[in-house]
Amino acid sequence: MNYRITLNNFLRSLLLLLFLFEAANGLAQTKRVWLDELDLSKAEQAAGGAVARKSMWNTPLSIAGQTFERGVGNHASGIIRVNLNGGSQRFHALVGLDDSPPEHERIKATAEFIIYADDKEIWRSGVMRAGEKARKVEVDLKKVKELKLCTDHAGDGIVGDRTDWADAWFEVSGVKPVTTSRKAEAEYILTPAVTSKPEINPPYIFGARPGNPVLITIPVSGKRPLKITAANLPSGLTLDTETGRIYGAASKAGKYDVEISAENKFGKDTKTITISIGETLALTPPMGWSSWNAFGSNITQEKIKNAAVAMAHSGLTQYGYTYINIDDGWQGKRGGKYNAIMPNEKFPDMKALVDSIHNLGLKAGIYSSPWVWTYAGFTGGSADMKDGKILKEEKRLGEYHFDSVDVKQFAEWGFDYLKYDWNPNDVEHTQIMTEALRNSGRDIVYSISNAAPQELAGEWARLTNLWRTTFDIHDSWYSLISIGFTQDSWQPFAGPGHWNDPDMLIVGNLGWNATPRKTHLTPNEQYLHISLWSLLAAPMIVGCDLTALDAFTFNLLANREVIAIDQDIAGIQGHRVSADTKKNIEIWARPLADGSLAVGLFNMAETEQEISVKWSDLNINGNQMVRDLWRQADMGVFESGFSGKVPFHGCVFIKISKAKR
Repeated sequence: MNYRITLNNFLRSLLLLLFLFEAANGLAQTKRVWLDELDLSKAEQAAGGAVARKSMWNTPLSIAGQTFERGVGNHASGIIRVNLNGGSQRFHALVGLDDSPPEHERIKATAEFIIYADDKEIWRSGVMRAGEKARKVEVDLKKVKELKLCTDHAGDGIVGDRTDWADAWFEVSGVKPVTTSRKAEAEYILTPAVTSKPEINPPYIFGARPGNPVLITIPVSGKRPLKITAANLPSGLTLDTETGRIYGAASKAGKYDVEISAENKFGKDTKTITISIGETLALTPPMGWSSWNAFGSNITQEKIKNAAVAMAHSGLTQYGYTYINIDDGWQGKRGGKYNAIMPNEKFPDMKALVDSIHNLGLKAGIYSSPWVWTYAGFTGGSADMKDGKILKEEKRLGEYHFDSVDVKQFAEWGFDYLKYDWNPNDVEHTQIMTEALRNSGRDIVYSISNAAPQELAGEWARLTNLWRTTFDIHDSWYSLISIGFTQDSWQPFAGPGHWNDPDMLIVGNLGWNATPRKTHLTPNEQYLHISLWSLLAAPMIVGCDLTALDAFTFNLLANREVIAIDQDIAGIQGHRVSADTKKNIEIWARPLADGSLAVGLFNMAETEQEISVKWSDLNINGNQMVRDLWRQADMGVFESGFSGKVPFHGCVFIKISKAKR
């Protein structure tokens, strides 16, 4: 008998039994943890918050007719970060687009599901469409510390496709997974300090109609006091040399090149500006402030006046910010000599408020809607009865419309800007208001909102000065990129006097109807935000609480070279040059009036990346000077392209011009 063989067999059997015992013991200790059991308040997405066991519209989770009891509904784009601490074995889910949207939305909806383990992509669904059967997810999580469950809108232009992580659970053998928030990022200022020497800043062109009142405040930075002079002003206009404000009315149509000089004890600056007297207003995208993102409908006359004072005292007026816009929440009942909408008790003297705004060299904006009842539940521009009575307070068009009398009242108060808000925007009611504003005797910039149908973009360009291309923006990374990077198809419709509006800036202290708090965007994301909006020739309407304007936000908003891109007189909206969906990289460019190009290198990935652009991609050649717009510094001459490190969720914003020999 071979004892050695017998002993070896015994040892092998013993080891096998030990292995089976440990495996069985491990299986016995694993448990199933459902994704919908975790804290979903930390999920980030394009709109709203992730919902447990229901779709984003609180309907049962349903993908291609299949209903699920467990799972999470969210909006694409979005992300759910999960800390696993190496305690999970695998993740299972069935993913797809929810059946809840109405048919006209569902036929367009697309999304893609992507999973990252410790920042490495481990699973991708590919682009999915509404009505498509759910796709199975089964990924190994052994030794994984952090999982990122991402949804992308797949470039369909829809902000907030409804997506489902259905039947989603973790097999856990150790520490239970927990959702996490992004790590905090320190603020950093790139904009150089303002010089004491005067600098005349953009915009350099202004539009006004013949015979209508004019108020132009020339944006000049530099140490006060300073003296501002103008040569070749149109007849009927005068300049206040201390404030730089141009007043009056010009009766003769034409384009007037006016030489502006600004001088103090530190130096002098001279620029030529154009005053165009004709039919076109908003020759560059409007710049200013609106009350909604800071206060929602919780506004008062005092808050609006304080915002105007803060705008002037902060120095933002020295960089072209002009409008102080009252959003939804000012309206009371109809009355007065026109039977127009009267202010509610929060606005005791609207005329005095507008006058105080004008006395600061600023312009005033107001809000209305053709509905009987606005989004925030206030009196709108139509009614059920001829006298203005509303029988049922709801968001709908009434039988009788009061556009002309409301505009008479707006003009009498002295307003310069109107945001007209309803959905879906239609040509009939847009045009009625266009005509009322044109006949008001004032230059009132006309903005319609929201989510204007793109198929009618030519009509919006004909009838309005700006139109919202999207639903409301929120201060989340995914809201920002879902809106900002889906504007390319709108590009042909933008130009002087008519602008695509991707909504207000979400920087600074925001709050909507709650107490304002710091934006949820990181500093990197805020630099990307302002850079992209400048490339898009977007209106620069600030939404933050101006009375709490901090140094970082001011420098973000007051970079004269970045503003010059947004306010470029050629008025050509930028376009996408290239996109790499695998690396989450986009490159955009905008041709400028001086023949140069503004270019943005955008990194939407979670880690820093090197991004390169070739001159051939930009249809240019030869030696090119590259200038860092945020730092206002030349980076050197480059022969065939440019490459730079771009921070995660950040950008490099450059100006490229032919190098001088």
